[in-house]
Amino acid sequence: MKQYRILGMMSGTSLDGLDLALVELTRKENDWSYRLLATQALSYAPVLRERLEASIHIPAAELLAFHAEYGTWLGQQAARFLADQAVQPDAVASHGHTIHHRPERGFTFQLGCPQHLALACKLPVVGDFRSLDVALGGQGAPLVPIGDRLLFGAYDFCLNLGGISNISFEQDGRRIAYDIGIANMLLNHLSRRTGKEYDAGGQGARSGNLLPELLQELDALPYYRKPFPKSTGYEWFTASILPLLEAHKGTSADQLRTGTEHIAGQIAREVGRLSEASSVRVLVTGGGACNTYLMELLRQKSGERVHWIIPDAELVGYKEALVFALLGALRLEGATNVLASVTGASRDSCSGVVYLP
Repeated sequence: MKQYRILGMMSGTSLDGLDLALVELTRKENDWSYRLLATQALSYAPVLRERLEASIHIPAAELLAFHAEYGTWLGQQAARFLADQAVQPDAVASHGHTIHHRPERGFTFQLGCPQHLALACKLPVVGDFRSLDVALGGQGAPLVPIGDRLLFGAYDFCLNLGGISNISFEQDGRRIAYDIGIANMLLNHLSRRTGKEYDAGGQGARSGNLLPELLQELDALPYYRKPFPKSTGYEWFTASILPLLEAHKGTSADQLRTGTEHIAGQIAREVGRLSEASSVRVLVTGGGACNTYLMELLRQKSGERVHWIIPDAELVGYKEALVFALLGALRLEGATNVLASVTGASRDSCSGVVYLP
């Protein structure tokens, strides 16, 4: 038996904040189990969130300076969080914040320099989890499916409703996963127009009217017809979705209603296409699992055979940070933590770089 304590840190594309999860991970032969020791969600201050959102447009020198600055900030948050804990981790596993994700051009970039993070929190840090897979010809994403296989294999599908919706499942003995499409990145963007950080419970969407032409154009986006493996991110949102929002009249509530219908429709269609079983169990995590209206639409569109299972609030909110802690432990073990069947790379890999303080 081998045991690790790892602090997983995750900043998602929805820009809602930084998630921290101190996790105890235990391996008995090839079986992994976990225990969440402590968790915290830190909301981004408006100025920092705006800088993160705008950083895709800034010159390389400014971006690298921000990379160092944000890495130090991450380390400071880790140190503050850990100061209140009874146990200290063996290492920190940091995803960083994805700014440029261009696997078709051979690169992906996660802001938050792990070396600066390690120096600020005085602990070893595993970071840069995506670059090796991209260099091997993969998408560099999604990475969570190794955790779905090792920790949540009892479910038919694992669905994460973050900034982007992604799904993970077993098919013919191989783990398959890909980004379905847009999710909270769209809803949060529309909510901020009304002065709210997110559409709590989907109340704004519920109050709006459907915009049929906008829904039709969202559903017709070419990305949804691409075969997997595939992944997407903020670039797709700004290039393909924002122009559609700007071209259609309607209140923010109307666009929220239409966007929520679009998200639910695409997810229900994918689950229906992937399985014809009489009973299907889908584990739902991420912020979207708390969107009551979105979950109602998913149930309506998928029928009674699909069971959308929402776990306890802590797992809903911190599953990605938990899995990055697992990725860090697997990296320390020298074990596979990125699956080629998921990303399309030429081989599985043990990804991540270890930075010492």
